[in-house]
Amino acid sequence: MDSCDVLIVGGGPAGSSCAWGLRESGLDTLVIDRCTFPRNKLCGGWITPLVFEALEIDPESYAPGRVLQRITGFRLSSIEERQVDIRYGRTISYGILRCEFDEYLLRRCGARIQEGVRFNSIQRSRDGWIVNGEIKTRLVVGAGGHFCPVSHFLGNKVSSPSVVAREIEFEMGDAEAASSSVAGELPELYFCRDMRGYGWCFRKQDVLTVGIGRIDNHGLSQHCDEFLRFLKQSRNVEVPGKGILGHAYRLFGHSQRAILDNSILLVGDAAGLAYPESGEGIRPAIESGLIAAHSIVSAEGDYSSARLELYRELLNTRLGHKRNALGTLAQFIPQSVREICGRFLLRNRWFCRNVVLDRWFLRADERPLVFASEMVSPPAATTA
Repeated sequence: MDSCDVLIVGGGPAGSSCAWGLRESGLDTLVIDRCTFPRNKLCGGWITPLVFEALEIDPESYAPGRVLQRITGFRLSSIEERQVDIRYGRTISYGILRCEFDEYLLRRCGARIQEGVRFNSIQRSRDGWIVNGEIKTRLVVGAGGHFCPVSHFLGNKVSSPSVVAREIEFEMGDAEAASSSVAGELPELYFCRDMRGYGWCFRKQDVLTVGIGRIDNHGLSQHCDEFLRFLKQSRNVEVPGKGILGHAYRLFGHSQRAILDNSILLVGDAAGLAYPESGEGIRPAIESGLIAAHSIVSAEGDYSSARLELYRELLNTRLGHKRNALGTLAQFIPQSVREICGRFLLRNRWFCRNVVLDRWFLRADERPLVFASEMVSPPAATTA
Protein backbone atom coordinates (compact mmCIF):
# COMPACT_ATOMS: atom_id res chain seq x y z
CA MET A 1 0.00 0.00 0.00
CA ASP A 2 1.28 3.43 -0.96
CA SER A 3 1.26 6.10 1.72
CA CYS A 4 1.65 9.88 1.87
CA ASP A 5 1.01 12.79 4.18
CA VAL A 6 -1.16 14.73 1.73
CA LEU A 7 -3.11 13.29 -1.18
CA ILE A 8 -4.29 15.82 -3.77
CA VAL A 9 -7.07 14.55 -6.02
CA GLY A 10 -6.80 16.55 -9.24
CA GLY A 11 -3.75 17.90 -11.02
CA GLY A 12 -5.21 21.12 -12.43
CA PRO A 13 -4.12 24.62 -11.34
CA ALA A 14 -5.68 24.36 -7.86
CA GLY A 15 -4.18 20.97 -7.07
CA SER A 16 -0.75 21.64 -8.56
CA SER A 17 -0.56 25.03 -6.81
CA CYS A 18 -1.34 23.39 -3.48
CA ALA A 19 1.37 20.82 -4.13
CA TRP A 20 3.82 23.56 -5.12
CA GLY A 21 2.98 25.45 -1.94
CA LEU A 22 3.88 22.32 0.07
CA ARG A 23 7.14 21.62 -1.78
CA GLU A 24 9.39 22.79 1.06
CA SER A 25 7.18 21.65 3.93
CA GLY A 26 8.75 18.22 4.36
CA LEU A 27 5.34 16.62 3.79
CA ASP A 28 5.17 13.70 1.38
CA THR A 29 2.63 14.94 -1.18
CA LEU A 30 1.04 12.80 -3.87
CA VAL A 31 -1.10 14.13 -6.74
CA ILE A 32 -3.44 11.78 -8.61
CA ASP A 33 -5.50 12.61 -11.68
CA ARG A 34 -7.74 10.48 -13.87
CA CYS A 35 -6.25 12.09 -16.99
CA THR A 36 -2.79 11.92 -18.50
CA PHE A 37 -1.23 15.32 -19.06
CA PRO A 38 -1.26 17.25 -21.30
CA ARG A 39 -5.02 17.08 -21.45
CA ASN A 40 -7.65 19.31 -23.01
CA LYS A 41 -9.49 21.65 -20.69
CA LEU A 42 -12.36 23.98 -21.58
CA CYS A 43 -11.52 27.50 -20.47
CA GLY A 44 -11.31 31.03 -21.79
CA GLY A 45 -7.62 30.80 -20.97
CA TRP A 46 -6.51 34.19 -19.75
CA ILE A 47 -4.59 35.04 -16.60
CA THR A 48 -3.42 38.24 -14.95
CA PRO A 49 0.22 38.96 -14.05
CA LEU A 50 -0.71 38.30 -10.40
CA VAL A 51 -1.01 34.59 -11.24
CA PHE A 52 2.59 34.43 -12.43
CA GLU A 53 3.70 36.49 -9.45
CA ALA A 54 1.94 34.25 -6.91
CA LEU A 55 3.59 31.16 -8.39
CA GLU A 56 6.98 32.85 -8.86
CA ILE A 57 6.95 32.25 -12.61
CA ASP A 58 8.81 34.51 -15.01
CA PRO A 59 6.58 34.93 -18.10
CA GLU A 60 9.68 35.09 -20.29
CA SER A 61 10.78 31.71 -18.97
CA TYR A 62 7.32 30.21 -19.49
CA ALA A 63 6.86 31.47 -23.07
CA PRO A 64 9.43 29.46 -25.11
CA GLY A 65 7.66 26.60 -26.87
CA ARG A 66 4.26 27.64 -25.48
CA VAL A 67 1.49 30.04 -26.38
CA LEU A 68 1.66 33.22 -24.29
CA GLN A 69 -0.39 36.02 -25.81
CA ARG A 70 0.17 39.42 -24.27
CA ILE A 71 -3.07 41.32 -23.68
CA THR A 72 -2.98 45.11 -23.57
CA GLY A 73 -6.70 45.87 -23.62
CA PHE A 74 -10.19 44.58 -24.31
CA ARG A 75 -13.06 45.23 -26.69
CA LEU A 76 -16.42 45.33 -24.93
CA SER A 77 -20.03 45.61 -26.00
CA SER A 78 -23.38 44.00 -25.64
CA ILE A 79 -24.19 41.72 -28.56
CA GLU A 80 -25.06 43.68 -31.73
CA GLU A 81 -24.01 46.98 -30.14
CA ARG A 82 -21.01 49.20 -30.91
CA GLN A 83 -17.72 47.94 -29.50
CA VAL A 84 -15.76 50.04 -27.02
CA ASP A 85 -11.98 49.64 -27.23
CA ILE A 86 -10.14 49.98 -23.93
CA ARG A 87 -6.36 50.11 -24.33
CA TYR A 88 -3.91 50.27 -21.44
CA GLY A 89 -0.63 50.57 -23.32
CA ARG A 90 0.93 47.82 -21.19
CA THR A 91 0.49 44.12 -20.54
CA ILE A 92 -2.50 43.60 -18.25
CA SER A 93 -3.12 39.90 -18.87
CA TYR A 94 -1.91 36.89 -20.81
CA GLY A 95 -3.69 34.41 -23.04
CA ILE A 96 -2.64 30.81 -22.45
CA LEU A 97 -3.62 27.34 -23.61
CA ARG A 98 -4.79 25.30 -20.66
CA CYS A 99 -3.33 22.07 -22.05
CA GLU A 100 0.12 23.70 -21.88
CA PHE A 101 -0.34 25.78 -18.75
CA ASP A 102 -1.78 22.99 -16.61
CA GLU A 103 0.95 20.54 -17.56
CA TYR A 104 3.62 23.14 -16.83
CA LEU A 105 2.23 23.74 -13.34
CA LEU A 106 1.90 20.04 -12.62
CA ARG A 107 5.44 19.14 -13.73
CA ARG A 108 6.99 21.87 -11.56
CA CYS A 109 4.91 21.29 -8.43
CA GLY A 110 7.51 19.12 -6.67
CA ALA A 111 5.11 16.37 -5.61
CA ARG A 112 4.87 12.74 -6.64
CA ILE A 113 2.42 12.36 -9.50
CA GLN A 114 0.24 9.45 -10.60
CA GLU A 115 -1.67 10.06 -13.84
CA GLY A 116 -4.51 7.97 -15.20
CA VAL A 117 -5.67 7.14 -11.66
CA ARG A 118 -9.36 7.61 -10.85
CA PHE A 119 -10.69 8.36 -7.39
CA ASN A 120 -13.01 5.43 -6.76
CA SER A 121 -13.41 5.10 -3.00
CA ILE A 122 -12.48 6.64 0.32
CA GLN A 123 -12.60 5.16 3.82
CA ARG A 124 -11.69 6.46 7.22
CA SER A 125 -8.62 4.97 8.82
CA ARG A 126 -7.27 5.37 12.32
CA ASP A 127 -5.19 8.44 11.43
CA GLY A 128 -6.62 9.61 8.13
CA TRP A 129 -7.96 7.99 4.97
CA ILE A 130 -7.52 5.04 2.65
CA VAL A 131 -8.27 6.00 -0.96
CA ASN A 132 -9.02 3.39 -3.64
CA GLY A 133 -8.13 0.74 -1.11
CA GLU A 134 -4.43 1.28 -1.82
CA ILE A 135 -3.34 4.81 -0.86
CA LYS A 136 -3.04 5.69 2.81
CA THR A 137 -2.95 9.38 3.62
CA ARG A 138 -3.40 11.71 6.57
CA LEU A 139 -5.10 14.47 4.55
CA VAL A 140 -7.11 14.59 1.31
CA VAL A 141 -7.33 17.74 -0.82
CA GLY A 142 -10.17 17.70 -3.35
CA ALA A 143 -9.07 19.54 -6.51
CA GLY A 144 -11.13 17.78 -9.15
CA GLY A 145 -13.18 20.69 -10.45
CA HIS A 146 -16.95 21.11 -10.52
CA PHE A 147 -17.57 17.35 -10.55
CA CYS A 148 -14.89 16.56 -7.96
CA PRO A 149 -15.64 13.21 -6.27
CA VAL A 150 -14.15 14.46 -3.00
CA SER A 151 -16.63 17.34 -3.03
CA HIS A 152 -19.41 14.83 -3.63
CA PHE A 153 -18.15 12.80 -0.67
CA LEU A 154 -18.56 15.89 1.52
CA GLY A 155 -22.21 16.05 0.51
CA ASN A 156 -22.05 18.79 -2.11
CA LYS A 157 -24.39 18.33 -5.05
CA VAL A 158 -23.23 18.90 -8.61
CA SER A 159 -26.67 19.94 -9.83
CA SER A 160 -27.73 23.57 -10.35
CA PRO A 161 -24.35 25.16 -11.14
CA SER A 162 -24.02 28.93 -10.97
CA VAL A 163 -22.77 29.18 -14.54
CA VAL A 164 -23.18 26.98 -17.61
CA ALA A 165 -21.03 27.53 -20.68
CA ARG A 166 -20.31 26.26 -24.15
CA GLU A 167 -16.92 26.72 -25.73
CA ILE A 168 -14.52 25.71 -28.48
CA GLU A 169 -10.81 26.27 -29.06
CA PHE A 170 -9.27 25.67 -32.47
CA GLU A 171 -6.25 26.56 -34.55
CA MET A 172 -6.95 28.83 -37.50
CA GLY A 173 -5.57 28.01 -40.93
CA ASP A 174 -2.87 30.24 -42.42
CA ALA A 175 -5.28 32.16 -44.65
CA GLU A 176 -7.84 32.59 -41.87
CA ALA A 177 -5.20 33.74 -39.40
CA ALA A 178 -3.78 36.25 -41.87
CA SER A 179 -7.17 37.78 -42.67
CA SER A 180 -8.66 37.69 -39.17
CA SER A 181 -9.76 41.02 -37.71
CA VAL A 182 -9.59 39.61 -34.16
CA ALA A 183 -6.49 41.08 -32.49
CA GLY A 184 -4.61 38.91 -30.02
CA GLU A 185 -3.81 41.83 -27.74
CA LEU A 186 -7.50 42.85 -27.56
CA PRO A 187 -9.79 39.97 -26.47
CA GLU A 188 -13.44 40.66 -27.25
CA LEU A 189 -16.25 40.40 -24.69
CA TYR A 190 -19.90 40.47 -25.74
CA PHE A 191 -22.51 40.74 -23.04
CA CYS A 192 -25.87 39.10 -23.65
CA ARG A 193 -28.72 41.54 -24.22
CA ASP A 194 -30.46 40.31 -21.07
CA MET A 195 -27.23 40.86 -19.07
CA ARG A 196 -27.30 37.30 -17.75
CA GLY A 197 -24.02 36.24 -19.29
CA TYR A 198 -21.42 37.09 -21.91
CA GLY A 199 -19.59 35.62 -24.86
CA TRP A 200 -15.90 35.86 -25.64
CA CYS A 201 -13.64 35.69 -28.65
CA PHE A 202 -9.95 35.43 -27.70
CA ARG A 203 -7.09 35.05 -30.14
CA LYS A 204 -3.88 33.52 -28.83
CA GLN A 205 -1.40 33.70 -31.68
CA ASP A 206 -3.11 31.47 -34.28
CA VAL A 207 -5.48 29.76 -31.82
CA LEU A 208 -8.99 31.09 -31.37
CA THR A 209 -11.12 30.50 -28.27
CA VAL A 210 -14.84 31.22 -28.60
CA GLY A 211 -17.47 30.62 -25.95
CA ILE A 212 -20.46 31.87 -24.03
CA GLY A 213 -21.37 31.53 -20.37
CA ARG A 214 -24.63 32.31 -18.61
CA ILE A 215 -26.09 32.24 -15.13
CA ASP A 216 -29.34 31.08 -16.72
CA ASN A 217 -29.03 27.68 -18.38
CA HIS A 218 -32.44 27.91 -20.05
CA GLY A 219 -31.95 27.96 -23.82
CA LEU A 220 -28.15 27.91 -23.64
CA SER A 221 -27.84 26.13 -27.00
CA GLN A 222 -29.99 28.79 -28.64
CA HIS A 223 -27.97 31.61 -27.12
CA CYS A 224 -24.77 29.90 -28.29
CA ASP A 225 -26.05 29.44 -31.84
CA GLU A 226 -27.14 33.07 -32.02
CA PHE A 227 -23.77 34.24 -30.70
CA LEU A 228 -21.86 32.17 -33.27
CA ARG A 229 -24.03 33.58 -36.08
CA PHE A 230 -23.35 37.07 -34.78
CA LEU A 231 -19.57 36.47 -34.78
CA LYS A 232 -19.70 35.15 -38.32
CA GLN A 233 -21.62 38.15 -39.59
CA SER A 234 -19.85 40.87 -37.62
CA ARG A 235 -16.30 39.54 -37.17
CA ASN A 236 -16.03 36.97 -39.98
CA VAL A 237 -15.27 34.27 -37.39
CA GLU A 238 -16.05 30.83 -38.78
CA VAL A 239 -16.35 28.31 -35.94
CA PRO A 240 -16.06 24.60 -36.81
CA GLY A 241 -19.41 22.82 -36.62
CA LYS A 242 -18.11 20.16 -34.26
CA GLY A 243 -16.19 20.42 -31.03
CA ILE A 244 -18.33 22.92 -29.13
CA LEU A 245 -18.57 21.44 -25.65
CA GLY A 246 -20.27 22.39 -22.42
CA HIS A 247 -19.02 22.81 -18.89
CA ALA A 248 -20.27 24.25 -15.61
CA TYR A 249 -18.95 25.82 -12.44
CA ARG A 250 -20.03 27.69 -9.34
CA LEU A 251 -19.47 31.29 -8.33
CA PHE A 252 -18.05 32.18 -4.96
CA GLY A 253 -20.75 33.18 -2.50
CA HIS A 254 -23.66 31.95 -4.62
CA SER A 255 -24.24 28.72 -2.72
CA GLN A 256 -23.48 27.14 0.61
CA ARG A 257 -20.88 24.41 0.15
CA ALA A 258 -18.93 22.30 2.58
CA ILE A 259 -15.26 23.00 1.86
CA LEU A 260 -13.58 21.20 4.75
CA ASP A 261 -13.96 18.54 7.40
CA ASN A 262 -11.60 16.51 9.53
CA SER A 263 -8.55 15.69 7.39
CA ILE A 264 -10.17 16.91 4.17
CA LEU A 265 -10.58 20.18 2.28
CA LEU A 266 -11.53 21.46 -1.18
CA VAL A 267 -9.78 23.91 -3.49
CA GLY A 268 -10.61 25.60 -6.79
CA ASP A 269 -13.79 24.76 -8.66
CA ALA A 270 -14.40 21.86 -6.29
CA ALA A 271 -15.07 24.51 -3.65
CA GLY A 272 -17.02 26.79 -6.04
CA LEU A 273 -14.64 29.75 -6.06
CA ALA A 274 -14.98 31.46 -9.46
CA TYR A 275 -15.20 35.24 -9.21
CA PRO A 276 -18.90 36.23 -9.21
CA GLU A 277 -18.37 39.35 -11.32
CA SER A 278 -16.43 37.79 -14.20
CA GLY A 279 -16.68 34.03 -13.79
CA GLU A 280 -12.88 33.70 -13.90
CA GLY A 281 -11.74 30.55 -12.15
CA ILE A 282 -7.99 30.19 -12.74
CA ARG A 283 -6.72 32.83 -10.33
CA PRO A 284 -9.02 31.91 -7.41
CA ALA A 285 -8.17 28.24 -8.01
CA ILE A 286 -4.45 28.93 -7.80
CA GLU A 287 -4.77 31.23 -4.80
CA SER A 288 -6.98 28.73 -2.99
CA GLY A 289 -4.33 26.06 -3.55
CA LEU A 290 -1.65 28.29 -2.07
CA ILE A 291 -3.87 29.27 0.86
CA ALA A 292 -4.64 25.60 1.46
CA ALA A 293 -0.93 24.77 1.49
CA HIS A 294 -0.28 27.52 4.03
CA SER A 295 -3.17 26.29 6.20
CA ILE A 296 -1.94 22.69 6.04
CA VAL A 297 1.54 23.66 7.15
CA SER A 298 0.12 25.87 9.88
CA ALA A 299 -1.91 22.93 11.23
CA GLU A 300 1.39 21.24 12.23
CA GLY A 301 0.06 17.74 11.65
CA ASP A 302 -3.30 18.27 13.38
CA TYR A 303 -5.76 18.08 10.49
CA SER A 304 -8.92 18.38 12.53
CA SER A 305 -11.60 20.62 11.09
CA ALA A 306 -10.91 23.09 13.89
CA ARG A 307 -7.27 23.50 12.83
CA LEU A 308 -8.15 23.56 9.13
CA GLU A 309 -10.68 26.33 9.76
CA LEU A 310 -7.85 28.76 9.07
CA TYR A 311 -8.26 27.83 5.40
CA ARG A 312 -11.86 29.02 5.34
CA GLU A 313 -10.98 32.24 7.16
CA LEU A 314 -8.15 33.12 4.79
CA LEU A 315 -10.20 32.18 1.75
CA ASN A 316 -13.12 34.37 2.80
CA THR A 317 -10.75 37.23 3.54
CA ARG A 318 -9.12 36.95 0.13
CA LEU A 319 -12.22 36.35 -1.99
CA GLY A 320 -14.99 37.85 0.08
CA HIS A 321 -13.69 41.32 0.86
CA LYS A 322 -15.29 42.83 -2.22
CA ARG A 323 -18.93 43.74 -2.24
CA ASN A 324 -20.53 44.23 -5.61
CA ALA A 325 -22.88 47.12 -4.89
CA LEU A 326 -24.16 47.21 -8.45
CA GLY A 327 -24.98 43.51 -8.32
CA THR A 328 -26.82 43.92 -5.03
CA LEU A 329 -28.79 46.87 -6.32
CA ALA A 330 -29.66 45.01 -9.54
CA GLN A 331 -31.62 42.41 -7.56
CA PHE A 332 -34.28 45.04 -6.84
CA ILE A 333 -34.50 46.38 -10.40
CA PRO A 334 -36.94 44.87 -12.93
CA GLN A 335 -35.28 42.73 -15.61
CA SER A 336 -36.39 44.99 -18.46
CA VAL A 337 -34.81 48.00 -16.77
CA ARG A 338 -31.61 46.06 -16.09
CA GLU A 339 -31.30 45.18 -19.76
CA ILE A 340 -31.71 48.80 -20.87
CA CYS A 341 -29.33 50.14 -18.21
CA GLY A 342 -26.77 47.45 -18.93
CA ARG A 343 -26.64 48.14 -22.64
CA PHE A 344 -26.46 51.88 -21.96
CA LEU A 345 -23.56 51.51 -19.51
CA LEU A 346 -21.63 49.27 -21.89
CA ARG A 347 -21.49 52.18 -24.35
CA ASN A 348 -19.74 54.31 -21.72
CA ARG A 349 -15.93 54.17 -21.87
CA TRP A 350 -15.45 55.15 -18.21
CA PHE A 351 -17.78 52.39 -17.00
CA CYS A 352 -16.20 49.79 -19.28
CA ARG A 353 -12.69 50.56 -18.04
CA ASN A 354 -13.18 51.41 -14.37
CA VAL A 355 -15.97 49.02 -13.46
CA VAL A 356 -16.15 46.13 -15.93
CA LEU A 357 -12.41 45.73 -16.50
CA ASP A 358 -10.50 47.25 -13.57
CA ARG A 359 -12.94 46.15 -10.88
CA TRP A 360 -14.67 43.02 -12.18
CA PHE A 361 -12.29 41.32 -14.59
CA LEU A 362 -8.78 42.50 -13.69
CA ARG A 363 -9.45 43.21 -10.00
CA ALA A 364 -6.76 45.81 -10.38
CA ASP A 365 -6.96 47.12 -6.82
CA GLU A 366 -5.91 43.82 -5.26
CA ARG A 367 -2.40 43.25 -4.03
CA PRO A 368 -0.45 40.10 -4.91
CA LEU A 369 -0.90 36.99 -2.84
CA VAL A 370 2.56 36.41 -1.43
CA PHE A 371 2.14 35.14 2.10
CA ALA A 372 -1.25 33.82 3.15
CA SER A 373 -0.68 35.02 6.72
CA GLU A 374 -0.63 38.61 5.49
CA MET A 375 -4.25 38.34 4.40
CA VAL A 376 -5.60 38.09 7.93
CA SER A 377 -4.32 41.48 9.03
CA PRO A 378 -2.70 43.78 6.45
CA PRO A 379 0.67 45.22 7.40
CA ALA A 380 0.37 48.34 9.55
CA ALA A 381 0.88 51.63 7.77
CA THR A 382 4.24 53.29 8.36
CA THR A 383 5.12 56.95 8.40
CA ALA A 384 8.31 58.50 7.17
